[in-house]
Amino acid sequence: MAPKAKAESRLTELVRQLRSEYGPPVAPPVRDPYLLLLWEQVAYLADDAKRLEAYRLLETSVGTKPMEILGASDAALRTVTRRGSAIAASQRADRLRVVARRVLEVWGGSLRSAARLPLQEARHELAKYPSIGEPGAERILLLSGAHAVLGLDSNALRVLQRLGYGREYPQWAKTYRAVQAAAGAELPLTVAARRSAYLLLRQHGQALCRRSAPRCLQCPLRPDCPTGRGRSA
Repeated sequence: MAPKAKAESRLTELVRQLRSEYGPPVAPPVRDPYLLLLWEQVAYLADDAKRLEAYRLLETSVGTKPMEILGASDAALRTVTRRGSAIAASQRADRLRVVARRVLEVWGGSLRSAARLPLQEARHELAKYPSIGEPGAERILLLSGAHAVLGLDSNALRVLQRLGYGREYPQWAKTYRAVQAAAGAELPLTVAARRSAYLLLRQHGQALCRRSAPRCLQCPLRPDCPTGRGRSA
């Protein structure tokens, strides 16, 4: 008799439902860890279309190589970051140079070897870059394919909390780790599975499971969501 197939976890099934709702997950157009750092800086509080527009402008008007960014004028870099958002455009232009300089001087122009370090070391290195922090570092390591770590943004984290994963603490970092651990225990330990889960959870948080006025009645996960079942609108 053939061995009985192992049942899928609850979260794996929920992610499958999200894929049915939204289609295949949409990742950033780059997977190189250095380029993902630039992707983070070109926009702020902007949707993905606006961020892509700013990133494409960086590619065409400045270039993405460290030497190209370091040789660009302040005006050129600010034009790029303003395309992504007027918020902190000058500071983000300066951060593009900080990223490029460290990658060039410390890593010879490529972060691939840094991303392939053991997880703790790779996360520590990426968290040194402006406005990244450990969650941002983990997302870059996941999206680049370097580590199967379940990096989360605020959208994905919110969806998982509402679904009942982890618990909330006064310290945001502690909440993040609790949710990450609970969700990670139900996902295969592969880059592909965790990247897909993160991207679909993030999309769901942007589209329906919003921070304010979540659209629970339209949510495909509502029958299995303790938060959604308690909402009448």
